[in-house]
Amino acid sequence: MLISDKFYAVNIREYLALGDDPEAGEPALDRLLSGFSCPKNLDVERFLKKSAIEFTKKNQSVTYVVISVKDGGLLGYFTLALKPLTVRGKTVSNTTKKKLLRVSELDTRSDTYTMAAYLIAQLGKNYAGGRDKEITGEELIELAWMVIEEAQYMFGGMVTFLEAENEEKLLSFYRNNRFSQFDTRQATSDTDESHELVQLLRLL
Repeated sequence: MLISDKFYAVNIREYLALGDDPEAGEPALDRLLSGFSCPKNLDVERFLKKSAIEFTKKNQSVTYVVISVKDGGLLGYFTLALKPLTVRGKTVSNTTKKKLLRVSELDTRSDTYTMAAYLIAQLGKNYAGGRDKEITGEELIELAWMVIEEAQYMFGGMVTFLEAENEEKLLSFYRNNRFSQFDTRQATSDTDESHELVQLLRLL
């Protein structure tokens, strides 16, 4: 998938389908991923190197690598999944409620809308060797959005969501890309420390 003359996105299933081919299969993918660095968010780096392949094999999510047209280098990646989502009615506008009602089950007692939704589970640029300067965050999320639009065209659905750390610069980035906060949740990290994640959604 090409959105500029600078980069394109590849579903890592394309590598996995070629098995042990050292030049184009899983070994080549392993080499590609090993060059990824994201010191600003070590969880993003850890997921790509430790979990992305296994999650894709198990159909838990699918990861797309973003490749430089110029030299085939890794510029970034994003991971998408289908997840159940529950939205509390009091956290969204009446207009959004009407749209959610088309694709969700409403529990009138708790005023909650439950549906299947597209999740942008991971999103990150590669900071190794300054490659992060070759793609913007807006371009990376637009690539993810294009894949989601293709899935929505084929299978329907309306809601995309993501979860982000409660940092104003990060939240401002997502708001500028048409995501709206609708809730928060407590998450546990690898160190078992609880922290708050902000949940944001965007309607197709």
